[in-house]
Amino acid sequence: MDKKGMTGRKRTFLLITIPIMALFFCFNTLPLIKGMIYSFTNFKGYGSYEFVGLRNYIDLFGDARVGKSYLFTFKLAVVATIIVNLISLILAMGLNSKIKFKSALRGAYFIPNILGALVVGYIFNYFFTYIFPAFGDMINSGALSSSMLSNPKLAWIAIVIVCAWQAIAMNTIIYISGLQTVPEDVYEAASIDGATGWKKFKNITFPLILPFFTINMVLCVKNFLMVFDQIMALTKGGPAQSTESISYLIYNNGMGGGQFGFQSANAVIFFFVVVLISAFQLGVLGKKEEQL
Repeated sequence: MDKKGMTGRKRTFLLITIPIMALFFCFNTLPLIKGMIYSFTNFKGYGSYEFVGLRNYIDLFGDARVGKSYLFTFKLAVVATIIVNLISLILAMGLNSKIKFKSALRGAYFIPNILGALVVGYIFNYFFTYIFPAFGDMINSGALSSSMLSNPKLAWIAIVIVCAWQAIAMNTIIYISGLQTVPEDVYEAASIDGATGWKKFKNITFPLILPFFTINMVLCVKNFLMVFDQIMALTKGGPAQSTESISYLIYNNGMGGGQFGFQSANAVIFFFVVVLISAFQLGVLGKKEEQL
């Protein structure tokens, strides 16, 4: 009876798992394999193609546009990650303290994460294009009278603002979860020893929430390296290709530019870059956690 029951239970779990695995293979693994195959071809996205070996990978390292997109993407990822984690941690500490309407404020700060990135991007596009320039004209400010999105030197800052505004919500919630794991007894003992303010945060709070800091750092860098929706909604890689991220370049030139094989090679390289950076972060921050 027990054996039959266990067999039936295992069969049920198997029947649940197989369709999910099939969907995962069809929409994730199979496209990845096909993309790797296309990266060794001169496929344009249509028609016939030929295998060209490693030519696409060799050409990548000599393509100035690809190099520029990598530099922009890394710059955006580093700046946005620092801003997001700094603001998120400050907000989390404030929302974790004993203040009124704490739950309502947490809900309000989480709203940006609920909205779609494209929706947020188009809303900010309207603000940067019409609202801020009109406000600049009203106060006679030359710096604000023109759209940031039309300035090659300032457009990336607008993208960082939008990316940070939306990412802060989730990071704040993760930091709040970490802060709630810190026992009150530890703070009370520290207060008795005379620890206050910055010393309490540096020696007690931060070391105890370091695993949550690791999660946020890895997720932030990964998400910002793969930035696409905000670029699509705000600048479409302009002006003068100054805000062309790697993901947007792969999509734009691969799908509509006749470089499907070439951009497939770019996507493969980018995949390994993201994996290596994430593994490096986990390794470094993991050792830091062990030391503490």
